[in-house]
Amino acid sequence: MTNLLRNISFLIILTLIYSTQVLGKVYPLEEWAKRADIRNVSMSPDGEKVALMRIMEIEGNPILEVYDANDLSKRPFRMDADPMEITQFYWVTDDKIVFSARQKVRDKIDGFNRGVYEYSGGILTLDRNPKKSSWKKLTSVGRGGIVSTLPKYPDNIIISGYPRNSRGNIESYSRVYHNYNIKTGTKKIITRESEKRRNISFDEDANPRFASGYDGATNSYVYYYREKDSTEWDIIYRQNRADWETWRPQGWDPENPNDILVLAHNGDDKQGLWSFDPEAKKYKELIYRRSDGDLIGTRTHSNLYTNGEDITAVAYYDGRDIGYEWFDGEEKAIHDQLKAIIPNADRLRIPSRSRDGMSMIISNNGPRDPGTFYMLKNGNLQVIGSTKPGLSSEHLADVEAITYEARDGKKIRGFITVPNSKPPYPLVVMPHGGPFVGENPSFDEWAQMLANRGFMVLQPQYRGSKLFGLDFYKTAFINGGQGGYQMQDDKDDGALYLAKKGLVDPNRMMMFGWSYGGYAALIASSRTPQIYECVIAGATVPDPIDQVNYYRSELNSEPDSVQAQEQLNMWLDSVSPIEEVSKVNVPMLIIHSDADQRTPPRAARRYMKALKDHGKDHKVLWLEGADHFSNTLFYRHKIKLYNAMADYLENDCFKNADGLAQR
Repeated sequence: MTNLLRNISFLIILTLIYSTQVLGKVYPLEEWAKRADIRNVSMSPDGEKVALMRIMEIEGNPILEVYDANDLSKRPFRMDADPMEITQFYWVTDDKIVFSARQKVRDKIDGFNRGVYEYSGGILTLDRNPKKSSWKKLTSVGRGGIVSTLPKYPDNIIISGYPRNSRGNIESYSRVYHNYNIKTGTKKIITRESEKRRNISFDEDANPRFASGYDGATNSYVYYYREKDSTEWDIIYRQNRADWETWRPQGWDPENPNDILVLAHNGDDKQGLWSFDPEAKKYKELIYRRSDGDLIGTRTHSNLYTNGEDITAVAYYDGRDIGYEWFDGEEKAIHDQLKAIIPNADRLRIPSRSRDGMSMIISNNGPRDPGTFYMLKNGNLQVIGSTKPGLSSEHLADVEAITYEARDGKKIRGFITVPNSKPPYPLVVMPHGGPFVGENPSFDEWAQMLANRGFMVLQPQYRGSKLFGLDFYKTAFINGGQGGYQMQDDKDDGALYLAKKGLVDPNRMMMFGWSYGGYAALIASSRTPQIYECVIAGATVPDPIDQVNYYRSELNSEPDSVQAQEQLNMWLDSVSPIEEVSKVNVPMLIIHSDADQRTPPRAARRYMKALKDHGKDHKVLWLEGADHFSNTLFYRHKIKLYNAMADYLENDCFKNADGLAQR
C-alpha cells in the first residue's frame, strides 16, 4: 500500500461532475441556504462503481446516483425513493445497496424525541441494464434500523427494532436484532435483549460483544461483555451514577486481542486510552493520554473488508486541528500523503475503500472547504464534487483557536472565524448548543455565512463544555447550576477580550444561538451592564423548569437516559429567562420551529407573549414544518432564517451604532 500514493503528487486529474462558479466576494444568501449538493459518497466493494446522494432541485429530496468508477463522465443510474426521502445508504455487495429513508407522516410532534417523521429502508439491486435495476422496501421489525452491513458476509446485514402490537404501537423496549439476508428476504434472530441492556455492539462475525445499561437497584451504569462463542453476558465494569468519569469501549487491543481498548478517565482529569482485561475486569496499562484535553475517539482501518475491526489511531484536538497518535504506520503514511496534496486539507477521511485496497473515496472539509469528495483509482486523484459548489475557498474564512481568562481567572478556550477584511469587526458571539458537548469547528455554515458578510464570530467553549477535562466540565455544576451565571460570564468575557485586543468594535457586538445557545441569547438580553446591541435566539429554552419537566416525563420510559438526570438538575438553580422578561434591555429576534420535538413551541409562545405584555422590542420568525435539528431545515426554512437574520442585523440590531463595517 505504500506504493499506492507514490505518484499522486505528479498526476492529479480534477474531473468535476459539473463546474464550480465563483459568485463574488459576498455570496447571496441563497447559496448558504442550499442543502448539501452531494453527500454520502461511497465505492462498491469491487471498486467499479461510485454511489452518492445528490439534490437535483433546490427544494428537492436527495436522489441516489451510481456512477461508473472508470468513467465518471458517463450518465449515472438514478433512483428516487419517493414518497420516502433517502437519508443514508451502504454498499452490501458489488451490485446491492441498502438504504435508510424517512417520510413525513404527521404535522405535529408525538412527544419527546418523536418528531413528524417515521423511518424505514430499502434494498437496491443494480443490473448492467439500468432499466432492470430495481428496489424494494426493507423488511424490518418495527422502528427498525440498519446496525451493520457485515462486510465479511455478502448479502447479510444486521437490523434491529422494537416489536409492535397489532395497533402498530411498540409493545416492548426489548430490542430485537436480526441477521437479515437481502437476497432471500429471510431473517434470523441474533439476540433479543433485555431492557436493561442497550447500545449493543457487534463484531465483524455478527457476534454481540458489548452492551451497556442502567441498574436502578445499585444506582449505577453497567457495562457488559460477551465472549465470541458465548451466549452469556458478563458485567465487566460498574460506575455509580454520581461518578463523573466516562468509560467507553472502543474495540480490541492490537497488541493483545484478548484485551479491549477503552476511553476512560480512571481517576485522572483527562480521558485517555487504556488497555482493559475483560476477564480480570481491570485496567492493564495506559496507552495514550494528554494533559491539554480529552481524547475525542479512535480511528479504525480504512479497509473495512480486510481490517474492519483494527484500531489504527487515537484522535485529539490540538488547538483547532485534529491530531492523531498512530498505531498503524501504513495508515499514517496514506493519511499524511493525502494531507500533503488535498487542497485546504483539514478534516480528512477515507469513508470508503475497495476490497483490494487499491481504490478509495477521500473526503475533506474545513473552514475553506465546505466538503469535497475525491476518488483515487488507477493512481489518479479525481474530484467527484463539492457539498456546496457555489462557494469558493478564497472567499471563505479562516478559523483560529484562542484562549482567554474569565473574570474569575478560569482559562476559557474558544474559536474565532475571521473575515477576509481588516479589524475592528462587528462581532457575533455564537455559543454552541447542548450545552454539555464538545465543539471544535471545521466548516460551520452559520459562522462562515456571517464572516462572509463582515462579522467576526466567536464560538466560546464556556465551562460545562466537554473535551477539556472533568474539572472544567464540572464547574458548570459547582455551587448550583451556572446557567446564566458563570457560564454566561465566559461568553461575555470572550467578547470583551476580543474588543480589548482591538479585533472587534465594542459598540457592534451581538449574540446568536440555537437550542442552549438560544437560551444563552435570551439570558444575554437581560444582563447588566449590557455589552450587546441585540440578540437572535433560535429554538430557545425560555423556561428551564418547564423543559426539565418535559424531559423527565419522558425519561421514565427511557431507562438508558437516566444519565441525563445530573445535567437536568443543573437547571433547577440556573437563571430562567421567562422570569427576567422585565429586565430585557436590547431588541431581539426570536426564531422557533413549529414542529420542534426537543424544545416544544409552547414555552416559546409564552415567552413571546410576556415580551409583548412588557412592551419589549422584538420580532418573531416561525419556521413552519421544521424540527429542532439541522437535518429538518430545508431550503425554504434556511432562506427564511438567513434573510431574517441579515435584515435584522442590518436594520434593527445596530440602529443605535454607526452601522455595519464596510468591507
